[in-house]
Amino acid sequence: MNLFKAIFLLIFFITPLKANSIYNLIKIPNLEIYEINTKNKLKYFYAASSFRLGVQKNIICLNPSKEDLENKYKIIYKNLNKYSYSFLRKINLKYVVLCENLSISGINTAGIPDNIMKTLILDIQFNKTYFERVIHHEVFHIINDQYKELFNESEWLKFNNSEFKYAECSTCTENLGLETYNETEGFFTGYSKSTASEDMAEVYSHIILLKKKEIDLIRKLDPILDNKILYIQNKIKKIDNSFIF
Repeated sequence: MNLFKAIFLLIFFITPLKANSIYNLIKIPNLEIYEINTKNKLKYFYAASSFRLGVQKNIICLNPSKEDLENKYKIIYKNLNKYSYSFLRKINLKYVVLCENLSISGINTAGIPDNIMKTLILDIQFNKTYFERVIHHEVFHIINDQYKELFNESEWLKFNNSEFKYAECSTCTENLGLETYNETEGFFTGYSKSTASEDMAEVYSHIILLKKKEIDLIRKLDPILDNKILYIQNKIKKIDNSFIF
């Protein structure tokens, strides 16, 4: 009997993850494996059918088409492959869920980070113009949630002009634009002006994707963004000194 149990357990653990096993890991229903053998050990799942999350079931995401999955996965993989396994462990990110038309209480969102469950949900249908930048924006929220003590909003507020004030929340403002300003004046985008944490995420995502010469020029022309960029870079280096921007 003991031998039978041992064989059964061995089969259970080496069998690829099924829907119930995935749910036990990250508490999201209706998922199937897309790719789990990646260089940095991120495990990618997709919504085989639509799912609802939250106490009030107010988080909704739909299942994507096979074609959309194939196209967007290549982009997502390329961007997330920038992060080493060591760094991902430090920020507590292990699982990526791919779906489309992601919304919270009827408000569309590009992604939902959850460092407790080590999971990032991404809407693969989000605006293709900003899609790559949004991936890193959401990664920053994972980083920020994991290291709240490093990213001090009181320190951040001092970088802005004294008369500027953020909104109370990211959805209770008209500052939702993601287009990068030609003249930055302390902020990369309109969305940067919504809250301090969104401003940090926008700074981070820009310095990840922009070329070094572009960042150097921005820092030279915009003293406020110069301070913000240095702040983010220094804090990330405290998490992982080997991180390369």
